[in-house]
Amino acid sequence: MDEERALYIVRAGEAGAIERVLRDYSDKHRATFKFESTDEDKRKKLCEGIFKVLVKDVPTTCQVSCLEVLRILSRDKKILVPVTTKENMQILLRLAKLTESDDSLEKVSEFPVIVESLKCLCNIVFNSQMAQQLSLELNLAAKLCNLLRKCKDRKFINDIKCFDLRLLFLLSLLHTDIRSQLRYELQGLPLLTQILESAFSIKWTDEYESAIDHNGPPLSPQETDCAIEALKALFNVTVDSWKVHKESDSHQFRVMAAVLRHCLLIVGPTEDKTEELHSNAVNLLSNVPVSCLDVLICPLTHEETAQEATTLDELPSDKTAEKETVLKNNTMVYNGMNMEAIQVLLNFMEKRIDKGSSYREGLTPVLSLLTECSRAHRNIRKFLKDQVLPPLRDVTNRPEVGSTVRNKLVRLMTHVDLGVKQIAAEFLFVLCKERVDSLLKYTGYGNAAGLLAARGLLAGGRGDNWYSEDEDTDTEEYKNAKPKEELLKPMGLKPDGTITPLEEALNQYSVIEETSSDTD
Repeated sequence: MDEERALYIVRAGEAGAIERVLRDYSDKHRATFKFESTDEDKRKKLCEGIFKVLVKDVPTTCQVSCLEVLRILSRDKKILVPVTTKENMQILLRLAKLTESDDSLEKVSEFPVIVESLKCLCNIVFNSQMAQQLSLELNLAAKLCNLLRKCKDRKFINDIKCFDLRLLFLLSLLHTDIRSQLRYELQGLPLLTQILESAFSIKWTDEYESAIDHNGPPLSPQETDCAIEALKALFNVTVDSWKVHKESDSHQFRVMAAVLRHCLLIVGPTEDKTEELHSNAVNLLSNVPVSCLDVLICPLTHEETAQEATTLDELPSDKTAEKETVLKNNTMVYNGMNMEAIQVLLNFMEKRIDKGSSYREGLTPVLSLLTECSRAHRNIRKFLKDQVLPPLRDVTNRPEVGSTVRNKLVRLMTHVDLGVKQIAAEFLFVLCKERVDSLLKYTGYGNAAGLLAARGLLAGGRGDNWYSEDEDTDTEEYKNAKPKEELLKPMGLKPDGTITPLEEALNQYSVIEETSSDTD
């Protein structure tokens, strides 16, 4: 009955009556996502009637009511087939200011119409394949970028930016061709990076360094939502960008990584929003070429260096490990470098481990990121080694027993999900400079067996990557306990079926294989 009454008024009523009946319909069905199939035909006709009203010269308030109902109805995929035409799409583009004109966004009264039109387009493009094809034909991505340029520095129109970015994300998700168009033709990487800069109010102190106010207010809900949509769109634009081809690309990625570092060091309006913001930043950082991730850490200023030296002198001489890492004025410092962003990533990783679920989606991106950062950047690896694998003092408990980050990661090495246990083991292996003896020292043979078997390193040795030869000193506790490790030794079967130490068994099989290869 609701659709029938609304349809009657839309077809025959004047603007005021149309606005009232549609406002009532919107209020009643605001939370409706499933519709009765019996009224499907009426909803299709109501959509058609609304489009006819939208081309007329009706008040802005009436346009908003029409668009609100259209947005609700567009949640139903079935009714979109007859109404998703090029003409109707162009009506929505015009109302959303997605045109080729250079009209500026000056009329504040039009903003609600623009926002509701963008919301309708998001629903229609997501639910209709025809709309997706028409988006390509109408060059919608270019129009969205043009609208973003008009409002990128206008903080009071965050809703417009937010839904523009959401639609851009959907288009780039559904069409790989649009990703390429955004990246190269439309200069989407610098444009979207500038949107993030605006959302975060970044003030640059150097080429790739921004000023961080630890006592500043959190981001507003609107700024946070806008930033999250920009991060998601940037992820699609850069998803195939693992390799830098030009120097200009390297610069753009470094700027983006510097913006993402800033993102990690600020907070949203709530803890959940902060986690969502940081999660999207982690996903995007995974697309940045690893050579450009050096901007996640930065040298201290002269003043900060002097403060660090004072702090180091205050530490007792026997605290050798602790003297490498200090906390000064809320800044994590290691070897003269600011490690705040890496510490945030480490905390984020531990929080995801503690959740105990959705490891593949929630944990593996940050673990992969920290692994690649550690493999490529020595200072990051050494800092993480100090935090995750500090000098071994507890030698009485098994490596997987306890509540430290090391204990949690070692437990993941035997997780039922193959991808999770592989990346957890790989991360620890890289922190150990891919040395088998060092990995066994911190994780135990049983926990490391899966990785070592996959690498062909069960008999010992090290991985293929080169690392600096800095010292890995043993504590007195470990030196005293080390001889007892021989109580557990990896064993294997000799060709005659008897048990022998694994290394000896492997050597015997190698001899047999060499002898066999010499005969016809």
